[in-house]
Amino acid sequence: MSLIEEIDYGTPRSKSETMVTLTIDGNQVTVPEGTSIMRAAMDAGHQIPKLCATDMVDAFGSCRLCVVEIEGRAGTPASCTTPVMNGLVVHTQSERLKKLRKGVMELYISDHPLDCLTCGANGDCELQDMAGAVGLRDVRYGYEGENHVFAKSHGEINAAWMPKDESNPYFTYDPSKCIVCSRCVRACEEVQGTFALTISGRGFDSRVSPGMSESFLGSECVSCGACVQACPTATLTEKSVIEIGQPEHSVVTTCAYCGVGCTFKAEMRGEEVVRMVPYKDGKANRGHSCVKGRFAWGYTNHKERILNPMIRERIEDPWREVSWDEAFSFAAARMRGIQKKYGRDAIGGITSSRCTNEETYLVQKLIRAGFGNNNVDTCARVCHSPTGYGLSVTFGTSAGTQDFDSVENTDVAMIIGANPASAHPVFASRLKKRLRQGAKLIVIDPRRTEMVESPHVKALHLPLMPGTNVAVVTALAHVIVTEGLANEAFVRERCDWAEFEEWAAFVAQPKHSPEATAILTGVDPKTLREAARIYATGGNGAIYYGLGVTEHSQGSTTVIAIANLAMATGNIGRPGVGVNPLRGQNNVQGSCDMGSFPHELPGYRHISGDAVRDQFEALWNVKLNPEPGLRIPNMFDAAIEGTFMGLYVQGEDILQSDPNTKHVVAALSAMECVIVHDLFLNETANYAHVFLPGSSFLEKDGTFTNAERRIQRVRKVMSPKNGMADWEVTIALAKAMGFEMNYSHPSEIMDEIAALTPTFAGVSYAKLDELGSVQWPCNEKAPEGTPVMHIGGFVRGKGKFVVTEYVATDERTGPRFPLLLTTGRILSQYNVGAQTRRTENVVWHAEDRLEIHPHDAEQRGVRDGDWVRLQSRAGETTLRAELTDRVAPGVVYTTFHHPDTQANVITTEYSDWATNCPEYKVTAVQISPSNGPSDWQKSYDEQARHSRRIAPAEAAE
Repeated sequence: MSLIEEIDYGTPRSKSETMVTLTIDGNQVTVPEGTSIMRAAMDAGHQIPKLCATDMVDAFGSCRLCVVEIEGRAGTPASCTTPVMNGLVVHTQSERLKKLRKGVMELYISDHPLDCLTCGANGDCELQDMAGAVGLRDVRYGYEGENHVFAKSHGEINAAWMPKDESNPYFTYDPSKCIVCSRCVRACEEVQGTFALTISGRGFDSRVSPGMSESFLGSECVSCGACVQACPTATLTEKSVIEIGQPEHSVVTTCAYCGVGCTFKAEMRGEEVVRMVPYKDGKANRGHSCVKGRFAWGYTNHKERILNPMIRERIEDPWREVSWDEAFSFAAARMRGIQKKYGRDAIGGITSSRCTNEETYLVQKLIRAGFGNNNVDTCARVCHSPTGYGLSVTFGTSAGTQDFDSVENTDVAMIIGANPASAHPVFASRLKKRLRQGAKLIVIDPRRTEMVESPHVKALHLPLMPGTNVAVVTALAHVIVTEGLANEAFVRERCDWAEFEEWAAFVAQPKHSPEATAILTGVDPKTLREAARIYATGGNGAIYYGLGVTEHSQGSTTVIAIANLAMATGNIGRPGVGVNPLRGQNNVQGSCDMGSFPHELPGYRHISGDAVRDQFEALWNVKLNPEPGLRIPNMFDAAIEGTFMGLYVQGEDILQSDPNTKHVVAALSAMECVIVHDLFLNETANYAHVFLPGSSFLEKDGTFTNAERRIQRVRKVMSPKNGMADWEVTIALAKAMGFEMNYSHPSEIMDEIAALTPTFAGVSYAKLDELGSVQWPCNEKAPEGTPVMHIGGFVRGKGKFVVTEYVATDERTGPRFPLLLTTGRILSQYNVGAQTRRTENVVWHAEDRLEIHPHDAEQRGVRDGDWVRLQSRAGETTLRAELTDRVAPGVVYTTFHHPDTQANVITTEYSDWATNCPEYKVTAVQISPSNGPSDWQKSYDEQARHSRRIAPAEAAE
């Protein structure tokens, strides 16, 4: 293995379909119109020296190193900023050019430290490379004059020198090595869209400045790493590179955080990760990253990671480390004993949205074929199960319609109940780039999120009251129908016309007008009407939504309403449009695809279908139960009743992530065998009897499926620290249970998935290695996958319009609980924080805080930073207050990343009518001043510390 070197063409690719032919150094080159001479030369195999140019940002033309000669033109233009033309004759090397380039390099080197042998970028420095490329052998200018290199000059303090900024936990900024090429500034602006960096000063005093001469940590920098990746010198360098040295080989793999599914090069020395570099050929991220994927992989080596299997008789006992064989035997005996005592259906399992498709497939196979029931569910139950239901009913398939590239053709983006800037930051950067190019943005969210207003972006914001999504989307449809803005031609051709007429008559009723619904929603009718008109008439309209849509009692209804809106306006079936659920975890789409719901086998086929079961029974050589099993909430209820007593949980912390924590505690406490399969002793493990150590995404092979249905390889870059990959653990547990599954590599599991799942029929590791990734459906009709769904028609045939009546949630405010709590995520943390809390990301978010409007805070005597008591009908907790007008009066907001807060002790058991997805986003609460953690928090912490005791290993005789 060696380092995977990606070609830097110097300037971005032109998308023109018109071709231009020119001659470069005697060779004819044909490239798209608008291509720079620099890129055309690279296409022809001629690398023109450069420093300020890179193909991730637009041409800048400041370094003057890339000059060329063009026959018939005077001067030496910069090749990065000069576009190709038919018939041009270009020379990239001549005596004049050599002299000019050497002179430029001399000036750069004359104000640059010459500590190359001890520099962190030694071996990976473009300045060093270019000095060699232009043949620089000596420098005529010394350091006698002004310089930025030394702290002292002629024995006095050098005012031009600046110390190294090491405030950021992941990278350093050394101003003495900066050549002011502006690549970092442009990457921050053009790729990330944060505009946190600028060039301060003029001429010799020019400097890269985070914000107003702040530290990187204290500035608006979001630590995405784009500036570090763009830097051609050691000015911006990863601390891991400084500590370890330059990597010697790399492996392409997929990020294990959110549903964007960024592709990375894991750059290694031996089995040690040096850095994670976003891969430019990654079709989801196109060479960009966020702070989590780029830097927050250190949890894989954290001291709290459990590497040995552990068992205990009772949850009150300390853990006892045992061999793998003893752990499997103990677990199997417990689970078989429960089935013998309580019946076959008394055990089940929960699959993980953080594990691979192959591992998830094996868990559901173990439960169906090994346990003999269908008591399998997944964390998608508590996040995007309404997406599966709603889109299946209307479109015929349970997934988003577009690829992420589609956003480049979007004219109007509508974001409902999502905050991509925090939860899906790489997609947010791509969207913001399109918005800066002129596309319009509509944000429907109770909170003024980062997407509402960012540099050069101003959204039309509809700040609805939590729980009124259906009323708002129906009001949008009312405007579109009553003002004649529906796309009748599309509807007649693609959808059921009779159903459309029934739906149109429903939404056209006066009670659904923006004016009539405003009393419920709190949305200004004029703003809502403007939003509807923009979406219906503004060109390609795309809807992106998140958990603020699905985690409601009417989550499925809102998804259906969104689908209705897209069909009514014809915004389906081409690039730039569509209905796009933003999945929260790296493989939540895949876990659903793999048959993790109790009523569906892989490929969303119902377990009751005889023909479908016949296929699986023939290949698995076992008879399957035709009855759907228990959902997660049903499992908890049955456990408390005493009929469900054993649970295998892979890579999911249900105690911290599921609603009504006290109810979950009661359920887990009632069970006789809880098996937790994870990296750390998570909150669920407090009530477990068996702990099976898991492997990280860096330690195994497999695939993830992201939010755009893209199936991508996960490649092992190091040996599993626990000794076994997760798929091997599940196979061994199944064998102990008496059910043999024989695979020698995850590729064989994928072959079985492809044989049984029509949408995966064309998927294989060989194809993924060849194409990089594919989007399902991938089969005979679409051998290279399907980037955009429903082109020419819907999967179900005719698109189905469904009437969506608004029904207010049973969770109501009142005198005791007058405020509405809604929850969400923050950029630096991920889900329940099990991974990110064990990285340096805690520097940005060390605790969950409660956002409260200053008016509500003043009424309650609460100041910024005060401890407050947050109480609902379900329970109470305490946390610190953050006063902000991002939330409206009457609404409060918090995150759920830290277990010491346990935000879900507040949330209730109300759930979506169709899927039981919990209503996390609407909880009636009261806020009052507090002196610190509540009694419940103290008792919970005491129980957790007691439960996590590990007995010392017995000394060998």
